Amino acid sequence: MSYSYGPQTPLDAKAVQLGDLSPWRIFDRVWTSAMGYPADKLDITPGVTPMLTLKSTAAVLITYYTVILGGRELMRTRPAFKLNDLFLIHNFYLTAISGVLLVLFIEQLAPTIWKHGIFFTICDAGGWTGPLVTLYYLNYLTKYLELLDTVFLVLKKKPLTFLHCYHHGATAFLCYTQLIGHTPVSWVPITLNLTVHVVMYWYYFQAARGIRIWWKEWITRLQIAQFVIDLGFVYYATYNYAASVYFPSFPHVGKCGGEEFAAFTGCATLSSYLVLFISFYAATYKKASKKEKRSTRAMSTSIPNKAVRGLETKQMPTMSETSETAVEALHAAEELMKAAGTTLAHDLHLTSSGRKN
Repeated sequence: MSYSYGPQTPLDAKAVQLGDLSPWRIFDRVWTSAMGYPADKLDITPGVTPMLTLKSTAAVLITYYTVILGGRELMRTRPAFKLNDLFLIHNFYLTAISGVLLVLFIEQLAPTIWKHGIFFTICDAGGWTGPLVTLYYLNYLTKYLELLDTVFLVLKKKPLTFLHCYHHGATAFLCYTQLIGHTPVSWVPITLNLTVHVVMYWYYFQAARGIRIWWKEWITRLQIAQFVIDLGFVYYATYNYAASVYFPSFPHVGKCGGEEFAAFTGCATLSSYLVLFISFYAATYKKASKKEKRSTRAMSTSIPNKAVRGLETKQMPTMSETSETAVEALHAAEELMKAAGTTLAHDLHLTSSGRKN
C-alpha cells in the first residue's frame, strides 16, 4: 500500500535538504560507500566482528603491556627519540575523532531523551539502537589507538605511572565488556569521556606546538567530575537491575537492560578510576601548592620586616653623591694608613730600644 502526502512545499524541501546535511547522514553516506551497507546495520557478533572476543582483546592488551614495559627497559641505555611531529599528528587526529564521535552521539541521543526521558535512554531500548551500537563499536576501536599514548612516552623516555598504564588498558577492556554485555547506559560514560578527550588531546596538541596553557590542572578536575557523574548513572542502572531481578520489593523504577557481568565490571572499573584520579590530583597539585606556600612563607620571614621596609623606601644615590662618597672613603683610608704607619714605626722603635737595654 502506498501513501500520498501531497505536493511538497518549499519549507518541506528545505527541511529535507537540511536533514541531508546532518552529521549522521553525512557519516552514513561515507560508511555505506566504504563498507557496502548502512552504518546502523553493523553486526555486533563476538567471533564475527573484529576485536569482539576475549581472546583477541586479551592478546592486544598483553602485547601492549609487553611492549611498553620491555620498551622502557630497552630505552634505559638509549637516547630519547624526538617525535614531536608524529606526536602532533597523533593528538590532532584523536581530538578530531573524539569530537566527531561526540557530535554523532549527541545527534542520536538528544531527540530520544527529549521524547522519552533519561530512564528510557539509559535502561531501555533508547540506549541500544542501531546507530548507537555502531558508535559504541567505533569508540571501542579508538581505545586501541589511544594505547599509542604510552608508546610515545616510552620512546621519549618519559616516566610511566601506574595510573596511566592501568587506565589505558582497563578502558579498552571496559568498552569490550559493555559492547558484548549490551548495556544501554554505556552512552553516559562514553560521551563524557569523549568530551574530556576533546579537551585533553587538544591540550597535548597545543603543548607539543610549544604553547603554554595554564589550565592543565582543570583537565584532571574534569576527569574526576566525569567519573562522579558516571558512577551516579551506572550505580543507578545497576541498582534498578538488581532490585527488579533479585529484590522486587525494593523501590525501583523498572528493569535496566544489559548483562550482570558488564554492570559489575563497569561499577568496579569506574570506581577504581575515581579513587586513582583523586589520589593523583592530591599528589600532583595539592602537594605542589603546599610547597609553593612554604617557600613563599620562608622567603617572607627570612628578612626582618623593618629591613624589608627600609629596602623598599631606600632610594638609589645619584652619581655626584656616589663620587663624593668615594672621595671621602679614599681620604679616610689614607688617614688610616698614615696612622697605622706611625704606630708601626713607634712600636718598632720601642722594640729595638728594649733589646739594647
